[in-house]
Amino acid sequence: MTRFAIVIPARFASTRYPGKPLAMLRGGQGRARSLIERSWRAAMGVSAPGLVGVWVATDDARIAEAARGFGAKVVMTSPSCRNGTERCAEALAHLPPVDVVVNLQGDAPLTPAGLIPDLVRALAARPDVAMATAAFRASAGAYAHLAGDAAAGRVGGTTAVCAQDGRALYFSKRLLPFVPDGDGAPHRAVRLHLGLYAYRPKALRWYAAQPVSSLEALEGLEQLRFLEGDAPVIVQSHDAPEWDCIELNNPEDVPAIEAILAQRSMD
Repeated sequence: MTRFAIVIPARFASTRYPGKPLAMLRGGQGRARSLIERSWRAAMGVSAPGLVGVWVATDDARIAEAARGFGAKVVMTSPSCRNGTERCAEALAHLPPVDVVVNLQGDAPLTPAGLIPDLVRALAARPDVAMATAAFRASAGAYAHLAGDAAAGRVGGTTAVCAQDGRALYFSKRLLPFVPDGDGAPHRAVRLHLGLYAYRPKALRWYAAQPVSSLEALEGLEQLRFLEGDAPVIVQSHDAPEWDCIELNNPEDVPAIEAILAQRSMD
């Protein structure tokens, strides 16, 4: 049995959306909960053998106080962590012994909980890879949301480009791959990357010891450090669920996420 922990990294000083983890999102019954609480509730919905617990990892006292207030276990990490993967690496010292650490990014409250056990199994089955992550084949609605962000000059979600065997070739804040004009269903070629990662502890420690890579700095995507360091990554691709798994990247995303919470009757 693979022992794994779920860590939700959260920082207050987001460049695009300061204070984002504490942004309030209204659910289906009209109840407002913070983004970090909704992400934690998504993680707490995981039911799988081997799960040893869920932790919020942060360097901010406001986030820590809020997380403890709704019952979460908290690991305090250094402000010097440059991204969520580095924060997960630092949190390792505070976790019980595990085979895998799952990073559920704190801006993805719509992530289906069932993807996490699948991702852990995928990593356990591939000893040749350092990290596993997840993507959806974009729905028409999710594609339109990304295209709308791009047209408005906003940095929105992330797309993944993969080889036939699932190996990650690239991740980008652009809509990739390029789809020529006239294609009646451009979303079918696009994989929408989710803020969900599974790492072996050894790979996390390796990552934290590496400098920020050039493509990582350009795109602002932490997972590119693995690819530029020749550390293989696999992408578990799934069909789009019944709802659009929109991340909270910008304040403009709030109404769309709240509409899906209401549609799914998520309080």
